[in-house]
Amino acid sequence: MDNHFNITDLFFEKATQNPQRIAIIDRNKPISFGDFAADINATAAYFLKKGIKKGDRVMIFVPMSINLYRSVLALFKIGATAVFLDEWVSMKRLALCCKIAKCKAFIGIFKARVIAFFSKELRKIPIKLGTSYPKKLPLPTLEPTFKNDTALITFTTGSTGTPKAAKRTHGFLNEQFNALIDKIQPSPDDVAMPVLPIVLLLNLGAGCTSVITDFKASKPNKMKPEDMIDQMKKHQVNRMVASPFVVKKIAEYVIEKCINLPLLEKAFTGGAPVFPAEAVLYHQAFPKARVEVVYGSTEAEPISSINVKELVKEQADLVSNGLNVGIPYRKTA
Repeated sequence: MDNHFNITDLFFEKATQNPQRIAIIDRNKPISFGDFAADINATAAYFLKKGIKKGDRVMIFVPMSINLYRSVLALFKIGATAVFLDEWVSMKRLALCCKIAKCKAFIGIFKARVIAFFSKELRKIPIKLGTSYPKKLPLPTLEPTFKNDTALITFTTGSTGTPKAAKRTHGFLNEQFNALIDKIQPSPDDVAMPVLPIVLLLNLGAGCTSVITDFKASKPNKMKPEDMIDQMKKHQVNRMVASPFVVKKIAEYVIEKCINLPLLEKAFTGGAPVFPAEAVLYHQAFPKARVEVVYGSTEAEPISSINVKELVKEQADLVSNGLNVGIPYRKTA
């Protein structure tokens, strides 16, 4: 059986089918699938020229942006492994994760490269790059990538508080893609606002447009729901995927200001429990939308999901019955 596979194949297939469609709108700056594909190839060629090759681990410290996804997909394409850390990570944890990951290269914005200068572990990394790249470099023939090759490493904190590396292979990401496609059911005509970074990768593989909003997970209290809502209206967003915190803030603002979002058809939230009181809020703010809470883990996502309408019904039974997290994925009863 042919085991050759690269997760970027999903994106490049959509880019070939519809190169003019907008792939990402980054704080009102758009880029088409065709132009984005060309930029990814040029970036992949640049990484190879700088000495990054298949199997190398590369730490990425870039905010959610066109630059982030261009860099990640370029690494995936050449068979390198992207290593992610939360943007609010402490210097101590950064050094520890760096020691565990044993990265060959570091890609970061200017601020991140300054921080790297003061980290003993980061200074050991031989290749340090920013987010700029030459656009005219031709892409050489690449080594084949296999389903069992590691594409992505993220860090989770176990019960000991020690960072634990969670590895995702190209095959794993493909299975996760298929499961989330089945759950979210994106349309090529969707304009989505994914506040959760992994979901934007899903959108790129599904061929639909993603709107990056100006929200920093490291500074949640500075979130401006009015700005996010303005973006939703301006770009005609019909699907939102965000943490319960973000969805709640938007819902509260919508209710307070009596705002109508008639184009919003679907909203998905996950990453934390959602209780009936929040479900009531979601349903009141987005009465015509399908709003679902999706539960999962680093190792498996989705695990289960529940429509907020079901949670609303169970408001009085929470104490006696516990929190309903819905039906297990692909179980219909």
